[in-house]
Amino acid sequence: MGRREEKREDLKARLLEAARDRIERDGLANLRARDVTQDAGCALGGLYSAFNDLSDLIIHVNSTTLKALEQSLESAQVRTGSPTDRLRGLAQGYLRFAMSNRNLWKALFEHYPPEDTPSPQWHLDEHLFLLSLIAEPLSQLQPEMSIEDRAVRARTLFGAVHGIISITLEARFVGLPPERLGEELDAIIVMIAAGAASLRDD
Repeated sequence: MGRREEKREDLKARLLEAARDRIERDGLANLRARDVTQDAGCALGGLYSAFNDLSDLIIHVNSTTLKALEQSLESAQVRTGSPTDRLRGLAQGYLRFAMSNRNLWKALFEHYPPEDTPSPQWHLDEHLFLLSLIAEPLSQLQPEMSIEDRAVRARTLFGAVHGIISITLEARFVGLPPERLGEELDAIIVMIAAGAASLRDD
């Protein structure tokens, strides 16, 4: 790597860290390019020499968040338990990550790239680990289900868990009492898994 490329990589790392810190502290809605470059110790134009634009920088921040989420969920899995226990562990792990990294977690779902520059495929592919982690225990609960249907069911289950957590953490009027969130999340996973097992046995 040449000296010029080293300097560019260093700038990218500083901008990435600055943007991540700003999002973590103030939320995505308050992120401003000028604040990020000031924190990173570079001119405003430096952002556009390291990333395509602010949206591209946010995508890279979200990429680091997804990697942290993947590591968190991998460690939260109950690998030797039943499929239901594994799904329960994943749901509780997702809840813990969301509560501990609220603004970074929200940024994963709040960022909408401009229509003319959609999210790159590599970043879309990074989200797939969520579905694969869910699909594995589902394959044990409903082994006769096709791969395509299982992928859809994994999306459905993720949507249910995410929705329950999201409306509660955002203090929506239909949200759960925060102190009941973990308990109710566990209960809904048990109910869904029991329903899947009964369909298998019919």
